[in-house]
Amino acid sequence: LVAIAAWAKIARPVAPLDEHRARAILAEEFPGRAVEAVWVASDGAGALAKSGGLALVVCRVGDGFAARQIPWPQAVSATFRNGRLSIDLGDIAAPRAVITLPSWPPKDLAA
Repeated sequence: LVAIAAWAKIARPVAPLDEHRARAILAEEFPGRAVEAVWVASDGAGALAKSGGLALVVCRVGDGFAARQIPWPQAVSATFRNGRLSIDLGDIAAPRAVITLPSWPPKDLAA
């Protein structure tokens, strides 16, 4: 029984996100929302999308992904340091999303 209990706590490996999978998660979590652009983390551990005045955030939590929405200005002004965008989600279940990107904010969609 000890072995079964130990095995049950092992998280299954999660495949890294790509744009197609990120868009599929966004479509499932936010049906009917038009996604203007998607930025996928270089390590595949998260993604950020612009949808009108909202930022749709996908981040790895445990052995799956959580999706949250925040105001776009909050995403644009999030802390970007050493190639990591740190977004405060204000949610107990997923308090912060850290997304590895080459640069932030995007020049063409900053408004």
